[in-house]
Amino acid sequence: MLESYFPVLILLVIAGGMAVFMLAASYLVGVKRPYAEKRSQYECGFAPLSRVYIKFDVRFYLLAILFIVFDIEAAFLFPWAVAFKEIGIVGFVEMVLFLVVLLVGYAYAWKKGALEWE
Repeated sequence: MLESYFPVLILLVIAGGMAVFMLAASYLVGVKRPYAEKRSQYECGFAPLSRVYIKFDVRFYLLAILFIVFDIEAAFLFPWAVAFKEIGIVGFVEMVLFLVVLLVGYAYAWKKGALEWE
């Protein structure tokens, strides 16, 4: 059975080798002439008005994670709906359980105030 995965292994080795080769060639052949203006921070053509690293509120990350979770939900619902007749009642029960888990996560985020924006 493992011999059927051999072409995939070859493909991964070739792709990894090409990536390393291209990065190395770019580094070796590329022109390196740094100067002060090139190394300076860029902010719409003006000197930066504040520090470069600004701490973001955790709510931004929490909202991004919630978006990803519900995006994954949509990605799972489409193939489930397409194959609904073939998977039968077992597939239906599994999808209901999946949606219940997501609903519990959504309720928790709502209770914690992650969806409130001030």
